Amino acid sequence: MSDARTVAPEEIDEERAADVALRPSRLDEFVGQSAVHEQVRILVEAAAHRGEALDHVLLYGPPGLGKTTLAQIIANEMGVHARLTSGPALEHQGMLASILTSLEDRDVFFIDEVHRLNRAVEEALYPAMEDLAFDFVAGKGAGAQTLRLSLKRFTVIAATTRAGALGGPLRDRFGVTFRLDFYAVDELVAIANRSARLLEVELDAAGAQLIASRARGTPRIVNRLLRRSRDYAQVRAAGHIDAAVAAAALDVLGIDSLGLDELDRRVVGVLCGSLRGHPVGVQTIAVSVQEDPDTIEDVVEPFLIRIGLLARTPRGRLATAAAYQHLGMAPPASAPGSAEPQAELFDS
Repeated sequence: MSDARTVAPEEIDEERAADVALRPSRLDEFVGQSAVHEQVRILVEAAAHRGEALDHVLLYGPPGLGKTTLAQIIANEMGVHARLTSGPALEHQGMLASILTSLEDRDVFFIDEVHRLNRAVEEALYPAMEDLAFDFVAGKGAGAQTLRLSLKRFTVIAATTRAGALGGPLRDRFGVTFRLDFYAVDELVAIANRSARLLEVELDAAGAQLIASRARGTPRIVNRLLRRSRDYAQVRAAGHIDAAVAAAALDVLGIDSLGLDELDRRVVGVLCGSLRGHPVGVQTIAVSVQEDPDTIEDVVEPFLIRIGLLARTPRGRLATAAAYQHLGMAPPASAPGSAEPQAELFDS
């Protein structure tokens, strides 16, 4: 999620390090996604029993739900190493070849944002996933030769927020596909309590409940809100986080009662204000709030749709009646969810 203020690189590194420290490393520690949890356990135990590499896995869903964490857990449960990279980082086939040839038997190769792989790298990945081979061209011109490198058994675990953006040939090469969904509040409470123990911060039940209820159904956000509440508590509340302290900390952060932050409210405000009642596309919304379209579509929209503040229609996006009500405005009759008067059945 973008922030209106300027964030120093060292602060970003600190946030990432804090996130990594709070990630579970074993399946027993992983909270939520119960259906995925059980399937992963069966797949890992079966592959380990046979001494085989796990089948290639595709994880998709909104950001912050644990795709990277789950990939690392799978590697830990298999007792192998995980090599992590992202689609944009694999700029050419040589980088892919370097990583693939360095993998040991049954290792995990995790590719985040796999939908952003360039075409040449993606096509080079096909034979590697299917045949454990990497094809490359040696030499130039008439003397060029196509050579094939043999690879050790490995597992590709790919993550994406846009499963529909993957080409069919790549998607078909994954033997297992898991969709990660938003978390329930009680699951986020469990995550907040676990993180509080690791951070050695006092968090009571009411404080955990309030933080979880405003975390947008996302573990990454519940951990971020917990860390900011800890900072507030250390300065203003002797280090203890209860409901009042959590509420005050979240007010400082600009997180409202529904979990909306400043960008969410700007999007809802534009749809209920200058674009009131007019279906619009993502590009129009992004220009109106001066934000990247991918951020609107991948981060903001899924949450607003989930809590019923935004509706997608064939003509574009519309704010619902609940969005107008949240901003204290009267919804137009055309807003989705508005109470429209029933048509008269008979003329008087």
